[in-house]
Amino acid sequence: QVQLVESGGGLVQAGGSLRLSCSTSGRTFSSYCMGWFRQAPGKEREFVAAIRWSGSNTYYADSVKGRFTISRDNAKNTVYLQMNSLKPEDAAVYYCAADRSNAVVISLRSYDYWGQGTQVTVSS
Repeated sequence: QVQLVESGGGLVQAGGSLRLSCSTSGRTFSSYCMGWFRQAPGKEREFVAAIRWSGSNTYYADSVKGRFTISRDNAKNTVYLQMNSLKPEDAAVYYCAADRSNAVVISLRSYDYWGQGTQVTVSS
């Protein structure tokens, strides 16, 4: 079993930055693809970014490309999402997820484990 705990959410002005962290338990973190998803009120949960177990491959949603950066520290069992140039439309609950695939996974339904989420609010 893998447990995921997100942190780092909060209120930020448009144009500002936040860094989300996702700490995981379990000895096999380094073999998992890790992803970030988000869900705004009244909308479906959507893919944001994902990183392969080795960190060698990443993938981003078009809406965040060039502004967000996903990274991981396997020694610390932690994955990060650096969010810059935040926009009001980035406001959502952000979820961390883990997938046992060896590839970079962008499909929400493929992920095996999920965190509880952290709220990001962006004021205009």
